[in-house]
Amino acid sequence: MLRSRWSKVLAFLLCLTPLLRLAWRVWNQDVTANPTEFIQHFTGDWAIRLIVATLAVTPLRKLLGAPDLIRFRRMIGLFAFFYACLHFLTYLWLDKLFDFPAMLKDVSRRPFITAGFAAFACLVPLALTSTAGWIRRLGGKRWQRLHRLVYVTAAAAVVHYYWLVKSDIRQPVLYATLVALLLAWRVVARAIRNATVPGALGRDPEGTPSPLQGYGAGAGHARPGPT
Repeated sequence: MLRSRWSKVLAFLLCLTPLLRLAWRVWNQDVTANPTEFIQHFTGDWAIRLIVATLAVTPLRKLLGAPDLIRFRRMIGLFAFFYACLHFLTYLWLDKLFDFPAMLKDVSRRPFITAGFAAFACLVPLALTSTAGWIRRLGGKRWQRLHRLVYVTAAAAVVHYYWLVKSDIRQPVLYATLVALLLAWRVVARAIRNATVPGALGRDPEGTPSPLQGYGAGAGHARPGPT
């Protein structure tokens, strides 16, 4: 099932569903009394959900014995970047009307925006270098180090969300817990592998040379020079 080409089509449509739902609500003017805030929160929520989903792929493929899940990681990661772009664009366009000095003032003076901007800035190189060609250009080790930024991105996004909300912190705490558990799984699994397999230092729990990989090019692209 997971190897079917239709499974990727289904995953693509599922990732696109939030955008279609948002478009439907905007068309029907069902976006609350503050549509700009609603769109910002909606797109931001889905960006962080998909970041967490991306991080969960490796543990799930290991725990469920489903290695083919790796085929969806890059797609999910790129959709996370897509929704983060919509989130940022909503802020820059609908909120700030492309007033760049005002935006820079926000980034420097409002901590939750600083954290959000940092998360978005970390996402950009991950998305741009997610292809097999970039693995070849950077080389495997440098590419691996770069893609460790995915956890910085996740942490910054959680902090951004936590500082943004005024009272109900249940969702940011939930995402923070999930990110912490996923990172802990990686650390423990890597430590166990390093202790039991000679030469495993610097490799992920599956034995592919891509530790903490979040936006890699997929199962066939986890090493330099894929075809």
